[in-house]
Amino acid sequence: MDKYTTILDESTADFRDRGSKFLAYAYPVQTLAQIKDRVNRLKKEHPKAVHHCLAWRLGTDGTQYRANDDGEPAGSAGKPILGQIDSVGLTNVLVVVVRYFGGTLLGVPGLINAYKTATADALAQCSKAEKWIEQLFEIEFDYPSMGEVLYVLKQNDATVYKQELQLFCIIKAGIPLIHEEACTGKLSQMRGVKLKKITPEELE
Repeated sequence: MDKYTTILDESTADFRDRGSKFLAYAYPVQTLAQIKDRVNRLKKEHPKAVHHCLAWRLGTDGTQYRANDDGEPAGSAGKPILGQIDSVGLTNVLVVVVRYFGGTLLGVPGLINAYKTATADALAQCSKAEKWIEQLFEIEFDYPSMGEVLYVLKQNDATVYKQELQLFCIIKAGIPLIHEEACTGKLSQMRGVKLKKITPEELE
């Protein structure tokens, strides 16, 4: 497994059943802090909604995940949302479905269908891409070495996430695992270049 599949952009979808509105929001995410921020923002945008149900999957191996029914009957919301994320084979994805109650009980089958359909519609609208599974690095070097460092990163399909290019430069980059040994070997041989592995949270 050299690659994983994720979404590239945010999207929304709207599903309605017997007066209830289900507004689905899909987001690309990389950290728990990003998930918390997106959920808090939605709760502020929809303070009168009765439920903010969600599911997410994180990590290039997809081992971190959660499904939350937020007061709906157990298994009627979070699991159907996560099921749609998994059916497309995605990770680093958050989906929140905001429900406005319409006065008619839908029953568990109706709720499962609503949360499943809203999520599927939102994910269908997202652009998706395969990405290399990466190891994140912080790279420190002197300004004269910038051209050489950037050239080596480009040659190894690395992703530059952040850069501070001044007299002393810092780049935060993701190096594909299949190129990690070759790339870090070349960088380590350069005079004054320091490499340090970092976590997704350290990209914030």
